[in-house]
Amino acid sequence: MGKAQIAVVGLAVMGENLALNMERHGFRVAVYNRTAEKVDCFLQGRAKGKQFLGAHSVEELVGLLQKPRIIMLMIRQGAPVDAFIEQALPYLEQDDILIDGGNSNFQDTIRRSQALEKKGIHYMGCGVSGGEEGALNGPALMPGGSRQAWQHVQSVFEAISAKAPSGEPCCGYIGENGAGHFVKMVHNGIEYGDIQIICEAYQVMRDLLAMPASEIGDVFAQWNQSELNSYLIEITANILHKLGEDGLPIVDKILDTAGQKGTGKWTGICALEEGIPLTLIGEAVFARCLSAQKEERIAASARFPISRHVFSGDKQALIEDLRQAVYASKIVSYAQGFALIRQACRTYDWQIDCGQVAMIWREGCIIRSVFLEKIREAYEKQKDLANLLMDPYFAERIMAAEQGWRRAAAQAVLQSIPLPAITSALSYFDGYRCGNLPANLLQAQRDYFGAHTYERIDRPRGEFFHTDWTGHGGNTSASTYSV
Repeated sequence: MGKAQIAVVGLAVMGENLALNMERHGFRVAVYNRTAEKVDCFLQGRAKGKQFLGAHSVEELVGLLQKPRIIMLMIRQGAPVDAFIEQALPYLEQDDILIDGGNSNFQDTIRRSQALEKKGIHYMGCGVSGGEEGALNGPALMPGGSRQAWQHVQSVFEAISAKAPSGEPCCGYIGENGAGHFVKMVHNGIEYGDIQIICEAYQVMRDLLAMPASEIGDVFAQWNQSELNSYLIEITANILHKLGEDGLPIVDKILDTAGQKGTGKWTGICALEEGIPLTLIGEAVFARCLSAQKEERIAASARFPISRHVFSGDKQALIEDLRQAVYASKIVSYAQGFALIRQACRTYDWQIDCGQVAMIWREGCIIRSVFLEKIREAYEKQKDLANLLMDPYFAERIMAAEQGWRRAAAQAVLQSIPLPAITSALSYFDGYRCGNLPANLLQAQRDYFGAHTYERIDRPRGEFFHTDWTGHGGNTSASTYSV
């Protein structure tokens, strides 16, 4: 066996399965893990008899690779990535390629890319989505960073990625430095939103309609045959139908406290920094934070008991309204996510193709759905589309869903069922289409207490004015500034 064409560092779930995927497509793969025993276990287990080369040190790993060396890191983000880079640098040569396939913060990727390019080492940050199954059978890949490096890794990535129904690989070069990890961050933020929307629909059916898990699972299975067809809707139906050894639904035994690893939070922080109203995704992150306050919520439930009326309306009509609410909220979630991508392109001088991003997400990844084909079409028709809501298809769909969306939200609010994602999506939609928001009063307040100035409707944009509201103030005003 000759030298390996690519190396995978980190043999946890994602790294191990990605390495197997590469080998199955004809690539010789070198593997390394900080804990050497994992390498031996892998070579003697799932990798036995296959085209793998094992290394027990970074130096040995580098020596097993053909030039230019391609090393893909599937390790924890943050300090571990920096530590590996520090270890590997003494053994790397000009034009060697390092790829970070973890969920690293895109700002870290920008920093590492700049530092390594100065040393002649090409660096890429690649978003990988699809979980264990995707890594093994075909993930969605979002590579960014060195364009020169992309020419060397393109054949590997396109071979191992998921394929759209058209046969296109769900993989494509995203953009310079941190663009790939940025798009993966937004992908995860949208995933947060999608999951929260689904959970809210589940709670309405569980708590308002008193439906058992299996019946709710049937509803999600039906929804998966509609325009809501997606991986997350599919697995939700499967989860709700899964019974334990006692014959009872497993979901009913799971504690209602949600974890998170940071990408949703990063998406919200970035949106605030860029001045993009990512309200739905923000609420999805905060919903997880609230879920973690289990003891406080139990105390509050005793202090503020909820009294719900038995629902006496048309059950099937409400379920349909709920489906429309989920669909419309999903549109808003993607509209906000792509708006953030567009703004980041301006901030970081990236040339991200939003239609291509939708295609990459079409298969293999956690948020894959038929929905994404329509998003791709929208951006192919109008590459500079300001907001997905303005596309004729999505404009028509969200208007068709509007009344059901409002009815479902109203029923939940009246019955004390929290719908932070669905109602924030509705508020965003109403705010986005409102030609006259109350921000005129807001600006007056800011000018009153801080002399922050305001623009006028009867004067050209860009002219700023200050009023002496109290009659004893001066003419000095504060300088203007934005987010």
